[in-house]
Amino acid sequence: MQAIVLREFGPPGVLRLERVADPEPAAGQLRIAVTAAGVHRIDTWIRAGIESPATRPLPTLPCIPGREVAGVVEAAGEGVDRAWVGRRVVAHLGPAGGGYAERVVCPADAVLVVPETVPDDVAVGMIGTGRTVLGVVDVARVEWDDVVLVTGAAGGVGSLLVQHLRRVAGATVVAAVGGAAKVGHAREDGADVVVDYNEPEWTRAVREALGDRDVSAVLDGVGGRVGREAFELLGAGGRFVFFGWASGTPTPFTTDDLYARGLTATAAVGPALLRRPGGLRALQERALAAAADGVLTPRLQRFSLADAAAAHAALEARAAVGKIVLVP
Repeated sequence: MQAIVLREFGPPGVLRLERVADPEPAAGQLRIAVTAAGVHRIDTWIRAGIESPATRPLPTLPCIPGREVAGVVEAAGEGVDRAWVGRRVVAHLGPAGGGYAERVVCPADAVLVVPETVPDDVAVGMIGTGRTVLGVVDVARVEWDDVVLVTGAAGGVGSLLVQHLRRVAGATVVAAVGGAAKVGHAREDGADVVVDYNEPEWTRAVREALGDRDVSAVLDGVGGRVGREAFELLGAGGRFVFFGWASGTPTPFTTDDLYARGLTATAAVGPALLRRPGGLRALQERALAAAADGVLTPRLQRFSLADAAAAHAALEARAAVGKIVLVP
């Protein structure tokens, strides 16, 4: 089979397409013929050799990256019901990786059947990113009378957050995107106000658009300068919910900052997701159901498997719109 092999940590160019042996399912495993593989920001950190709580320990090289796959089960290991063979499934592989390939093996209890009306690439867009979105909104507890600012609102998570906040919660949504080319995408997802946070006066534009209303919640996945500027837009008693820092650094604030305006700050990923009722699997099932029902529609940007390096470069340059998916 063909696969993207990582033999050394470094820039996107270290990702190379090679021919390797097909993996064989061990006891309790299934082998999936991959039709779509998700690209996650954690994949880029692993490729670059960046150690963090999300990547520690780094994998032993060489390895095949990739944490999210969809496809058709073509073989079952010992102890696994052969009724799985031929079924269309999606799985989050976690730290085991192996998804950037034409075939992958994973534990049978990690797979979920893809709903009939959901395409494989959409399923990949929901199994990890969709579950994160639902975890974030659960933590944020958004109501219809909230004014919610989403940073990175044209990204994979951000786009789905905007959709959920408008279609399900009924809140007023301010979408902050990185670049004028992304403004239209956030409007299509239903945002009431869209601003480009690369513009120097973007926070003033938000205040003018809202008039006498305050931002009551910020959902931040960008961090750094943008996250801090969004933080400053919160009204008294507001809440700051963070789920990542695409900029490379977390949003800086202190307990004094929180106390001064009666704000709260919550990390909505990591242990917070694991503690949800039913754990990650329940979030995955909810995410797939939301896609099947048309409640959430992930915005996808597709690359061929051979172009994995270009996909990583686009994600790191924050030039991607929505979720990046590799197609073998």
